[in-house]
Amino acid sequence: MIVHTKFDNLFDISQWKLTPYQILALGFAGLILVGALLLMTPMASTTGQSLSFVDALFTATSAVCVTGLIVVDTGTYFSLFGQIVIIILIQAGGLGIMTMATLMALIMRRKIQLRERLIMQEALNHMTVSGVVRLTQYIIMTTFLLEFIGGTILAIRWYSDFGSTGIYYGYWHAISSFCNAGFDLFGNFSSLTGYVDDITVNLTVASLIILGGLGFTVIFDVWNNRQWSKFSLHTKLVFITTTVLLIIGTIVILLLEMNNPDTLGELSWGGKILASYFQSVSPRTAGYNTVDISKMQDATLFFTIILMFIGASPASTGGGVKTTTLGVMIAAIWALITGKSDVEIFRRRIKQNIIYKAFTVFFIAATLVIVVTMMMSISEKISFLRLLFEVVSAFGTVGLSTGITSSLTVHGKLWLIVTMFAGRLGPVTFALALALRSKKGGIIHYPEGKINIG
Repeated sequence: MIVHTKFDNLFDISQWKLTPYQILALGFAGLILVGALLLMTPMASTTGQSLSFVDALFTATSAVCVTGLIVVDTGTYFSLFGQIVIIILIQAGGLGIMTMATLMALIMRRKIQLRERLIMQEALNHMTVSGVVRLTQYIIMTTFLLEFIGGTILAIRWYSDFGSTGIYYGYWHAISSFCNAGFDLFGNFSSLTGYVDDITVNLTVASLIILGGLGFTVIFDVWNNRQWSKFSLHTKLVFITTTVLLIIGTIVILLLEMNNPDTLGELSWGGKILASYFQSVSPRTAGYNTVDISKMQDATLFFTIILMFIGASPASTGGGVKTTTLGVMIAAIWALITGKSDVEIFRRRIKQNIIYKAFTVFFIAATLVIVVTMMMSISEKISFLRLLFEVVSAFGTVGLSTGITSSLTVHGKLWLIVTMFAGRLGPVTFALALALRSKKGGIIHYPEGKINIG
């Protein structure tokens, strides 16, 4: 005879009276808390000293939210145990809570219930419930395959520099790169600056970043169809916006920094182009840098802020408002300017609710960045541009920094923790997770009213 207790329902999400958004938020929050507690243990540091709770919480949040902002140097402060905890948090955060839960359910051969499928649909930003479990399986296999390939290339490259440690470095950084996390083990907050003109490291890491930021639905669409004419509208829009942003980013950064002796000025022309390309890729929420960000000109920092705010694409390991949001907004603005009644992209009409969602995402994201920047301006004695850079980096789960993270007050760190959390969940999901459960009721249509705009 099987005895059921009231505690059985604790592990059955179908019994939870929570929205899918709230379950996702609680899942990420729970993982962050566990990670913070592990990073606080003495064996997580090389010195045997315990990390403060705020710093441990900041590091765990940055890892789970695949951001890369750090208050202590990952390569020198954390022991092997601490580094392994961080990379596990990055992998779990990059794949997503529901993807990891699905992986465990598949291993235990447990049936995935409808409510769990609905949560997975929201977590993966999938359009329908149909095929969401199969998509999750593909995501897991694709992630491990790409990380293995990238890790092998980096391991071979770094073996000549670090011996057997280079193998560990290769796979560790491949996971961090594909998940768009930006954590590194090279010490002294140096990131990849020691490999500014190394083609193998730059192109491997950049490729992993781009693949992780495109989104799994795009990767599978390309793999299954392999012809531009057969790609979905979503895939086409992601490709166009991503390509345009990468090209524009490379050109602008090259023009702004080519004569700066502290960044690109001392490099060869090949090195300048390679470094500009990498610095254009990284703001897509990766967080690695091959030149000193703090030495960049203000114009370059502001341009990088724009790239970080846009971020990666939906259903990816990246953050930001997403490339498709930008694409839909531009199409809507163009339709208004040209007097068209419909918003069209590649000869397809965009539904009104998608346009509303795009502008809503942008507005919530901009409001969050403005509020957090204002609040941090009160407590931090740091220039406004560098504070804005840090906040947008946190929201976009990028991890690039001008070097101010470790010097922030507790107040500033807490604000960035909230910002990273909101950025990983997504502006709309974060807002809906905070909202009360909606009540069902009748639909009332009020008479139309007129408002002058502009």
